[in-house]
Amino acid sequence: MVADQLVRRGIRDPRVLAALGKVPRHRFVDEALTSRAYGDYPLPIGERQTISQPYMVALMTEALELTGQERVLEVGTGSGYQTSILAELCSKVYSIERIKSLADRAIRRLDGLGYYNVLVRVGDGSLGWPDEAPFDAVLVAAAAPKVPETLLAQLALGGRLVMPVGDAYSQVLRKAVRRETGIEWLDLGGCVFVKLIGEQAWAIDE
Repeated sequence: MVADQLVRRGIRDPRVLAALGKVPRHRFVDEALTSRAYGDYPLPIGERQTISQPYMVALMTEALELTGQERVLEVGTGSGYQTSILAELCSKVYSIERIKSLADRAIRRLDGLGYYNVLVRVGDGSLGWPDEAPFDAVLVAAAAPKVPETLLAQLALGGRLVMPVGDAYSQVLRKAVRRETGIEWLDLGGCVFVKLIGEQAWAIDE
């Protein structure tokens, strides 16, 4: 997976590649999907949600430029797979999941694999985690029409945010960096993610 799907497509950060090579992706999908766990495509995890394709996980993680000391906010715990990659690469992960059943399963998986530098809570990810802000990095694993101002406000100076932005069918992966002069933006390419549901994103019935 690392050589064929990540290196060949331009992922270069050795720490990111090592983390993707270490974390057992098959532990984060249902047993019936184990044989497909390392394919370069998303897979269903229940509740109309998915585990992102390995390349997208790697691309978003690499864009955060993690060195190991960061406090990272993750919006959309999902299966816990992206959470575990972040846990390998930073000091502490604060992860928010809207759907309690997914959060509960992710916690069990993360605990079972020994990722104790992770806090998971159930809530509206579009509002972030203000009690623990500011964060050195924010990764949003669901799409919204625009980047919520609440999340930008929780970025530390020099902090990086990565999330998909667009309509319900296609988005652009956007990176924001907080500078002293304001927010610097960079587009990382097209993507397709499930909707971010919340007060500062999509309504649940949209």
